[in-house]
Amino acid sequence: MEILLEKKDSTNARLKVNLKEADYQPKIKEKLKEYGKKANMKGFRPGKVPASLISKMYGKSILVDEINNLLYESVNKYIKDNSLDIVGDPMPVSDEGKNIDWDNQKDFEFSYELGLVPEFAVEISDKVSVTQYSIKADEKVVEETITNLRNQYGEMQDAEAVSEGDYVKGDLKEKDSDFKADTLVPMNRVSAKEAPKFLGKKVGDTIEFVINEAFEDPAYIRYVTGLDEEKSAEKVGKTFQFTITNIRHAHQAELNQEFFDKIFGKDQVSTLEEFKTKLAETVSENYVRESTNKLETDIIDRLTGATDIDLPKDFLKKWLKATNEKVTDEVLEKEFDLYVKELKWTLIKNKIAKSDDVKIEYEEVMDKTRQMFMAQFGMSTVAEEMKETMDKVADNYLKDQNGKNYMRMLESVFNDKVLNLIRTKITIQTKEVSVEEFKNLA
Repeated sequence: MEILLEKKDSTNARLKVNLKEADYQPKIKEKLKEYGKKANMKGFRPGKVPASLISKMYGKSILVDEINNLLYESVNKYIKDNSLDIVGDPMPVSDEGKNIDWDNQKDFEFSYELGLVPEFAVEISDKVSVTQYSIKADEKVVEETITNLRNQYGEMQDAEAVSEGDYVKGDLKEKDSDFKADTLVPMNRVSAKEAPKFLGKKVGDTIEFVINEAFEDPAYIRYVTGLDEEKSAEKVGKTFQFTITNIRHAHQAELNQEFFDKIFGKDQVSTLEEFKTKLAETVSENYVRESTNKLETDIIDRLTGATDIDLPKDFLKKWLKATNEKVTDEVLEKEFDLYVKELKWTLIKNKIAKSDDVKIEYEEVMDKTRQMFMAQFGMSTVAEEMKETMDKVADNYLKDQNGKNYMRMLESVFNDKVLNLIRTKITIQTKEVSVEEFKNLA
């Protein structure tokens, strides 16, 4: 067997594999013997079918399979042994396969296109500066949060007329259609333009509106109609009539000790001033995770933007279309730049991990999985008697999906470790901002 690498440029190459009969024939003979031992054919005793007959019946299919297996193993071994950094997978040159004479040909030549990653440098030093935001809950945010909590913990009562924030129950009917639904309309989800049609209306009144003008978010078209994504999309532009059968109004909870205890626990705060102070601290703490997420996103943006990696973009487009039937020219037009950015980040973090010898232990993957389930169950700690059960839940999850879940969690741990490593080497400046300022930044 002869394998030759022909580089077209720094990012594109062709790998040529020349096979002689001696390269694959031993495997062919071995397979034919196996078939002969198992063959059960009328007129012959089991295992006594002539080799010539076995070869005539199965020889070509065995030849094709064994050559494909040999090619797969040899090409991947060559790439590994020669430390070739490639993107995507080796792509067979399709035209060559059409001219093979499997019945008579003894020697074969196959070619593969390769997308190469040339050498690149990543700057990870204190010269790289990224800002981490500390979010301060100002008075406006605290007051908005108090209003939301008072509404959430208030009592629902029947109302005579629709007002802002009410929940309006009624019969929904599509005009000029048989479609009907008994539904609940949250007034805080009705568009500002259409809300006046509802406000002030009473039980028995009928309101007419175009569904996507009243509910601009497609999710709420699905909610009020009870239809799935495809069928609710068909209702866009349609006129509906809504007859009110009940109006529910939330009366805000009183700002008293009972309310304070419901929010923070018994006797944790005793005055409105203490309540506001603790609420501001809680709101700020709740934004810590979002602040960390933004920091990580900014680090990735900074490094991918500043690191010059010459990628084989034409090859990548061709490979993406060949390996995924959902990838069309239109999809590539919209999403290719994002794919390139994600690929650059993968190459960058792999290079950093290699240079700093980052390794992942199984227990780290287990711990990350435990934390994921603890968050889902709303648990900050696990009681001693629950640890064994939690470990089984995490272990079963990692074994599910034929190892895909494990690889997903492994990648998550790997990403975290590389980002944590980067943080220790770059300059991270802290800046205090308001919640509103942070939302605009994020």
